Amino acid sequence: MNPLSEKKVFVLDTNVFLHDSSCIYQFDEHDIVIPITVLEELDQFKKGNGTLNYHAREVLRALDGLSEDRLFNGGIPIGEKHGKISVKLGSSFHSDLALNFSRSSPDHQILNIAYKFYKENPSRNIILVSKDVNLRMKAKSVGIMAEDYTTDHVKDISLQYQGYSIREDVTQEMISQMYSQPGRIEAAAFSDENTFIPNEYMILKNGKMSALARYNPFNETIDHIEKVAAYGITPRNAEQIFALDALMDDNIRLVTVSGRAGTGKTLLALAAALEKRRHYRQVFMARPIVPLSNKDIGFLPGDINSKLSPYMQPLFDNLGVIQNQFPETDPKNKKIRELLDEEKLVIEPLSYIRGRSLVKIFFIVDEAQNLTPHEIKTIITRAGEGTKMVFTGDIFQIDHPYLDSQSNGLSYLIEKMHGQKLYAHINLEKGERSELAELASNLL
Repeated sequence: MNPLSEKKVFVLDTNVFLHDSSCIYQFDEHDIVIPITVLEELDQFKKGNGTLNYHAREVLRALDGLSEDRLFNGGIPIGEKHGKISVKLGSSFHSDLALNFSRSSPDHQILNIAYKFYKENPSRNIILVSKDVNLRMKAKSVGIMAEDYTTDHVKDISLQYQGYSIREDVTQEMISQMYSQPGRIEAAAFSDENTFIPNEYMILKNGKMSALARYNPFNETIDHIEKVAAYGITPRNAEQIFALDALMDDNIRLVTVSGRAGTGKTLLALAAALEKRRHYRQVFMARPIVPLSNKDIGFLPGDINSKLSPYMQPLFDNLGVIQNQFPETDPKNKKIRELLDEEKLVIEPLSYIRGRSLVKIFFIVDEAQNLTPHEIKTIITRAGEGTKMVFTGDIFQIDHPYLDSQSNGLSYLIEKMHGQKLYAHINLEKGERSELAELASNLL
């Protein structure tokens, strides 16, 4: 048997641990090597209240629980059905790397340890695992196999659930029934081969007749969906009608709305929240802060409000669109100002929201594609009684340096929650911001 087809050795980069603190348990029977540089970098992240700080502390605690001498000398078993884990100390820079890579870079120190281990163990299948595509390319350039950490990747983004379908296997009588009381038909009226996903939206067609509908998993009926406005915002296409219906239905506690820029994701979510505000104690609207050029907001000038203002401005812009529909003397315009003044409507960075009690809150998380799967889970598991959670974003417009369309939290959430009774998803395709914006989105 070829030894390279047997037990593998995975050398883990720092960003893998910061992405998932439980990663050491995700490599089955294969062995894990941690370069000492990784421990040094994790030490820099252990203080703080952010997600990265949490992961750093969890990893260091887990390793401390395994910290026998063997961790630094041959490795120690992680547990049943798992391989061994070991920490490799640094050493002089290998001559093969010295010509092209700087010794001062932590990435290059990790690469050096991986390369030396690769050279010393020619019969082992050595793989460097990193979320950093640049480090992966550098590893491949010197002959080391390199992979992304894909445990929480979605399988095939091209097959991701869109939230609605077009069905043409309906009779004219069924469509007519949709427009008469009570505006629903039994799901059993469809042919046996049809299976319905909870809260799946549909465009029912028969010739020139059509109707918009949703499968109600609680009644097992196909319910007619009507076009309704929310706080002055009227949906402009079928997808927006579907999204607004899900956003305003109290039985659907978790909603995701995806789509490219200009499709109305954030505007619809905020309009629905304002329309339904009487059902909730507060409306929270938040978005993750992804610093420019991967620099912390501390690099920006000014006090904390000045630093955060550019990140929150898109949310205030959407609120302004809704508010400016009404004259300043209109009660609906005044109500928005009152909600802001009384902190019934709160727009803040996501890191400021995390510590709050989320009971009876209409909670909107914008730009959710910039969250990791673990961050998404952390937020949702804080949902208290009566809380509705909405995540909006574009899975193809990611600003996070270590996330992509398959590994981001929004894609992960859509795949994992698909089929649950409390969940609905809609992907918005048609841009409605302006004719110019739609043209640019399609052509540029």
